[in-house]
Amino acid sequence: MATGTKAKLKIQPLADRVVVKPLEETEQMRGGLYIPDTAKEKPQQGEVIAVGPGRLEKGQRVPMDLKVGQRVLYGKYAGTEVTIDDEQLLIIKESDVLAVIG
Repeated sequence: MATGTKAKLKIQPLADRVVVKPLEETEQMRGGLYIPDTAKEKPQQGEVIAVGPGRLEKGQRVPMDLKVGQRVLYGKYAGTEVTIDDEQLLIIKESDVLAVIG
């Protein structure tokens, strides 16, 4: 029998990659005008949902500075957008993360 819950897909990035869930900005009205989705800027902050093991440098693994659950700022055109289980995610390199929020 099928249950009403859907199993969460586990995603594990490789090397120094980070999976980020972009935070949606609230819908804005400026001067009473509606701003369509196509005209809105891409979000530049999100929540880290998975972290890779780190990059290899001279045969040694360099650990990641980021942790799951942190809110981060990243470059506007950084990474690759993917859709997994109807959820928009962004896979970026750790070096594309500009800052940790909070």
